[in-house]
Amino acid sequence: MSLGISLFLIAVGAVLAFAVNYTAQGVDIAAVGWILMAVGFIGILMYLMFLATFAPFRRSDVTGHDVVVDDHPRGHGHV
Repeated sequence: MSLGISLFLIAVGAVLAFAVNYTAQGVDIAAVGWILMAVGFIGILMYLMFLATFAPFRRSDVTGHDVVVDDHPRGHGHV
């Protein structure tokens, strides 16, 4: 779920839970609003966890030492 959809669900849920005063037979509008907000917050948490897997932090190998990447090719005018 994307961040935009999660924020939209939270906004719609908040409107239903706090601003709508309509009563429908057999449906609790406020409960639907709370459910939509909960799904939106879970979506944001999932988005942040997925985003953290691509965070540009330092990489280290299994032993915990920094990995040095040499991006200069050998033998191509490099002294």
